[in-house]
Amino acid sequence: MRFQGKVALITAAANGIGRATAGIMAREGATVVAIDNNQERLDAAVRALEREGGAAHGRLADALDEAQVNATVAEVAATFGAIDILVNAVGGSTIIARPAATVEELTLEEWERIIAFNLRGTFLFTHAVVPVMKRQRRGKIVNLASIAGRGLSPTSSSAYAAAKGGIIALTRKLSFELGPYGVTVNAIAPNLTLSERLQPRWNQMAPEDQAAEIALVPLRRVAQPIDQARVICFLASADADYVTGATIDVTGGQ
Repeated sequence: MRFQGKVALITAAANGIGRATAGIMAREGATVVAIDNNQERLDAAVRALEREGGAAHGRLADALDEAQVNATVAEVAATFGAIDILVNAVGGSTIIARPAATVEELTLEEWERIIAFNLRGTFLFTHAVVPVMKRQRRGKIVNLASIAGRGLSPTSSSAYAAAKGGIIALTRKLSFELGPYGVTVNAIAPNLTLSERLQPRWNQMAPEDQAAEIALVPLRRVAQPIDQARVICFLASADADYVTGATIDVTGGQ
């Protein structure tokens, strides 16, 4: 029970990597506060977590709205008395019509949407949670980057690469700022992971295109959300107490 007595705030917790992370933490004793911007999806996730035996609470909030983020974090800290873990799981490349657009194909609006979607929420929740963790003199923050942020995704746009590279740099910088307060900051860098959002696109790919994607991965399979969640949970646990500023590639060796 690695998370017994811990309060874990997880954004984008209703599906995908955030949902898989919430499931592990809840089963291992955490009080999970699941954040999402869709009430129906959030309620379904909380019910599922409770059926699995976890302590889960939903909070409806838009991670890109400063006022909502600040109010949510203040309420969670007041209600539960602490925030031990923050998982910033909001992000992705599919909020624009052409996630693989080249730099000359990208519009300024698309560039700004990708940058904001992947960096704004991470900044806002971190900005709001850090004072709580500094007062506690403890805390774990785990961010979601991507191998695109290392320039290793041929099918991602330059906007997505820049945004996820920003997550990697932010993670490293925050580790220096927050280390003296007992707060660790780490990230994972996934490759293609078949979340609910990406599974339909995968299903529409031709078999030969799927095979080519799988061939890029030494372990010869595509990642599932649970593969990423397990590493997030390691970084959020006491097992990683002496790890900070790191971004771990969770890619099957790609």
